[in-house]
Amino acid sequence: MDKIEDLSKINTTVNSTIKSAVNDGGIEIKEVDSKKKLREFIHLPAAIHKDHSNWVPPIYMDDWEFFNPKLNKSFQSCETIMLLAYRKGKLVGRIMGIIHLKYNALHEEKNARFAFFETWNDDEVAAALIGAIENWSREKGMERLVGPLAFSDKDPQGFLIEGFDEPAVIASNCNYPYQVELLEKNDFTKEIDLVVYKIDIPSPLPEFYRKIQERVIRNNPDLKVLEFASRKKVKPYIYPILNLLNLTFSDIVGFTPFSEKEMDDFANRYLFLINPRFIKVIVNGKNEVVAFVIGMSHIGDGIRNAKGRLFPFGIFKIFAAAKRTKQLNLLLGGIDPAYRGKGLDVMMGTKMMESAYALGKRIIDSHLELETNTKVRAEMEKMGGYVYKRFRIFGKSLKG
Repeated sequence: MDKIEDLSKINTTVNSTIKSAVNDGGIEIKEVDSKKKLREFIHLPAAIHKDHSNWVPPIYMDDWEFFNPKLNKSFQSCETIMLLAYRKGKLVGRIMGIIHLKYNALHEEKNARFAFFETWNDDEVAAALIGAIENWSREKGMERLVGPLAFSDKDPQGFLIEGFDEPAVIASNCNYPYQVELLEKNDFTKEIDLVVYKIDIPSPLPEFYRKIQERVIRNNPDLKVLEFASRKKVKPYIYPILNLLNLTFSDIVGFTPFSEKEMDDFANRYLFLINPRFIKVIVNGKNEVVAFVIGMSHIGDGIRNAKGRLFPFGIFKIFAAAKRTKQLNLLLGGIDPAYRGKGLDVMMGTKMMESAYALGKRIIDSHLELETNTKVRAEMEKMGGYVYKRFRIFGKSLKG
């Protein structure tokens, strides 16, 4: 704790010496230090991806909160910088640098992160933006730069390296292949990959699932699967669910535990978009949450049709897309370590697939799983899942 307390004394606001700099190639790098520049930062990807058929805009209302240090509590444990690149006065790129003080202290690392890196296919612009983040990171005493990785694994992470023809899913990056090449040209190499499985939802469910479920219930009579018909019924379980997430995700790359305020922010950001029937919770005899899984209807088409704007009519387009889609995207899941190996994943998975099929879903996107998480991957493959997307987090030494 002493180490974390010492680090927390460092100013966690934007405090780089970079305000405006022009490199030899005529690329001007400016720090985001005004509402006007923040608007440019938020809306630049729409210009870069305007002909990208799979790209989905952010929900802009969320972005304005996410990038606001007063509203996004994740800024409090980080040093950050947001940069824009211009050529002859025209905006041509963006990038964010993050030093997660708390995470570095807990993991005894001196890593900086980059995220939200967007340019056209331009070597000079990419090198200027990356070089500026590298210099800023070295000034702060960092020894390695990794990314794309933002405040935590709950934010979009990694660049897509396989599955470019597949639709983008909420909370994941959608990039052109050239963005990977730009990183590699700047000497970044693989740090770790994350895989995404596609699972067909069978009907009826295979008999072996039902047998496992019956055995789990028989061997653990105090366990009960909770299902929900309204968001109001879910609310009392939000803190217990996210506290269990803090416990079960502690070893995940990039994960930072939720504070209570961040739990509120996360719930406010996503809960209204989630059909409560896609939330499954297992409690023990003391009504303690010991496992959970949360899914969300694929809403990418709705966000695209709404052009990222919820109001005045965008929210209806998003809800309509959620109802029409045949795809369910898993967001989060976890099992208390004391209850692992007892079949709780099958209990929840069976209930989730039954609900999904009843509501017209036919496929499941697993969301990102670390390639090294062999146990979860084996469960996905046991259910007939296959890898259809792969994301990569890159790294580069800042020494020398």
